[in-house]
Amino acid sequence: MNVENTQIEMTKRERTAPLDANFFKKRMSQIVVKALVYILLIEFMFVFLFPFLYMFTNSLKGPLHLADISSKWIVRNPQWDNYREAMDKMSYWRGLKNNLIVVLSSALGQILSCSFIAYGLARFDFPGRNLIFALVLFSLIIPPQVLVIPLYIQYSNLGMLDTFWPIILPTYFGMGLKGGLFIFIFRQFFRSLPRELEEAARIDGAGTFRTYISIVLPLARSPILVTAILSIVWHWNDSFQPSVYLMVPERSLLSMSLNLLMTDVKNVYESASGMIVSPLGMAGAILIILPLFIMYIFLQNKFTQGIERTGLAN
Repeated sequence: MNVENTQIEMTKRERTAPLDANFFKKRMSQIVVKALVYILLIEFMFVFLFPFLYMFTNSLKGPLHLADISSKWIVRNPQWDNYREAMDKMSYWRGLKNNLIVVLSSALGQILSCSFIAYGLARFDFPGRNLIFALVLFSLIIPPQVLVIPLYIQYSNLGMLDTFWPIILPTYFGMGLKGGLFIFIFRQFFRSLPRELEEAARIDGAGTFRTYISIVLPLARSPILVTAILSIVWHWNDSFQPSVYLMVPERSLLSMSLNLLMTDVKNVYESASGMIVSPLGMAGAILIILPLFIMYIFLQNKFTQGIERTGLAN
């Protein structure tokens, strides 16, 4: 019996040996693939984080630190006063208030106007609808520099120069920065809504505008969030339009103040490696990025969900 049991156990081991070998190979291949994926992700992460690390490190340096080739990444005596001086020279709090006025007003305007235009393009059949939508998409490839001269003359005749209106007003007519993209986002979402919702509203006596305000727009939380975040970020970082329409210091935005700070020769030094560095400019850039970074921390998951629900992920 013992001999028979031994033979049976040996037979079982011989049968399970190939299975164990295949499982081991499959497991090792999974580990190798996962390791390669993590290596690629770390490399991509470094590509994106390198500019921020470079800015933060150089924002803490003084002229002596820049001349020391051994302190390229490690700052032994960080100069935190660079941030205070950058805030003073940029008039940071005044610029922050102006930025909030411009970006929040522009985001609200693009949400209201682009959603309204997109609803008409998504739900109503009329001659030239596809042509109008094609022109809306075509507007995305037109650089704003091409239109700046006629727009400048127009706003000058209207007496709107040195005010925020040349930046804010176009957003309430479906224009502004990337207005065509926001119309596309809302249109894609509205086309996915069932028409039974609007038919039920009409049966209850609601008109087209009432249906849009009470039924359709409250359902568009995802595209509203995506439009709001993208509009805020793009208007926050825009320095071209403010530099054209705003001349007085009281109306200057943070991006304009940063340009002046970076071009001030008193704040620019040559590092030991021969590169031209402005510690105050780096500190100013960090201060401008900081509000957007805080917003991203709180809205990251909702923004990702909004991208998926609006169909842009496809």
